[in-house]
Amino acid sequence: MELKQLRSFLEVVRRGGFTQAAATLHISQSAVSKQVAQLEQSLGVTLLDRHGSQLHLTAAGHAVKQRAEQMLRLRDDLLNELDDLQLLARGELRLGLPMIGGNELFASLFADYRQRYPNVNIQLSEGGTRAMEQAILDGEIELGGSLTPTDPQFDYQPFCDEPLDALLPADHPLAGNQQVNLGELANTPFLMYQRSFLLNDRLLQACRRYGFVPREGGRSGQADFLVALVAAGQGVVLLPSVVARALVRPGVIRLKLAEPANLRWDIVFIWRRGAYLSHAAQAWLALLRERPARLAP
Repeated sequence: MELKQLRSFLEVVRRGGFTQAAATLHISQSAVSKQVAQLEQSLGVTLLDRHGSQLHLTAAGHAVKQRAEQMLRLRDDLLNELDDLQLLARGELRLGLPMIGGNELFASLFADYRQRYPNVNIQLSEGGTRAMEQAILDGEIELGGSLTPTDPQFDYQPFCDEPLDALLPADHPLAGNQQVNLGELANTPFLMYQRSFLLNDRLLQACRRYGFVPREGGRSGQADFLVALVAAGQGVVLLPSVVARALVRPGVIRLKLAEPANLRWDIVFIWRRGAYLSHAAQAWLALLRERPARLAP
């Protein structure tokens, strides 16, 4: 049973004959007759009682007519919905954003996306790189902001690549400097991120290359709370420059992290390699390409 057979059958019923149905469908009368006959054969029932030029629905014909109308309406509804999704007149974006940098990098992008596509429902979550990767593999989100992945399970689109700054208490011995090397902070407690943040691992590896293991002074996923701990004299925190600039407050000094130069905050948006990306997700990636991160020095 094919949809084109159902459509031909319905047109014969609606128009009262094969000739009229053929004219409406813009195919030959013989093609209409063949499709209706094939439908009857596939269902194993007679649908039309033919008496000369008069056609009457059999009991089976009435049942098939009702169901055929429903099936074709569902088909039309599906095609309309797919058109809406393609045109972003509706849809859903399941998006994960980093917990750090939301205000500075993503708030205006999020607002712009909502203005362009007001009928797209956005399911938003936040977390570190490991949380983003797991959420994508579990199918909980479609796109996630993370550090550049090394796992071949992910494809990604770059977004920004920021150096890190060191935020120190104003009374720290190095507070008068213009910049600082990681090794100079060996005796200062480090305020760390939550364990789902891959930036922790990068920081620990960098510290080991300088010959020390950082002493932990606290841990949080909230950048503003980490800076508050710095102001309270609890240690040093390394933050992306774009975030650090916005969070400097009385009692806190911001220094450029000169070394290692490769310890950076390189944010990309990842998705499962080979996965189909919805039109809503493709629109988000297009917006990122249109409005790349413009970060002040």
